[in-house]
Amino acid sequence: MKDRIESDRCYHIFNQAHGMIDLFKESRNYPFFIDKMEKHLTPVCEILAFCLMKNHFHLVIKTREIEESEISEAFANLFIGYTKSYNNVYDRSGSLFKKPFKRKLIESETYLKNVILYIHCNPVKDGFVEDIISYPWSSYHEILDDFSTFVERNFILELFDDSTNFVAAHKAFQLHTSFTPTFEQ
Repeated sequence: MKDRIESDRCYHIFNQAHGMIDLFKESRNYPFFIDKMEKHLTPVCEILAFCLMKNHFHLVIKTREIEESEISEAFANLFIGYTKSYNNVYDRSGSLFKKPFKRKLIESETYLKNVILYIHCNPVKDGFVEDIISYPWSSYHEILDDFSTFVERNFILELFDDSTNFVAAHKAFQLHTSFTPTFEQ
């Protein structure tokens, strides 16, 4: 795992709250975080996939060709902005997210596909739902729907060849969520 986030690279980004408290206490917290994610991150990266869980989140991004400091600043703004609102609403103080947030460089198409499958199927693996279709806080539906989205839908569907293969890959992966996928390093 590298500490830096370089421009024009793909990453699996993930983080959780200090003490494993819930990052998302109420259903209204999820769309609020998604809005902040779009506001702060889309200027510096393409969002390929995401999944928000009660106490952690996963993102798959491709950074734009810009200064690395701008990318780091965008993530800081996302975390600080969400933390300030969270602390205000839930009458708490201090940092919310663990530092530094985790990031893994994605250097192959196979690894990229596996990470997307892994994060979309995470709610099934963790027992929140029995099928990913039932989980609303991931990019799975945004990739399949025709509604406007900041998620790079066309790129993802081309990566999986089409929507039929995208769904089939998720169904196959979902059946084996008790196994950790083999990510290329």
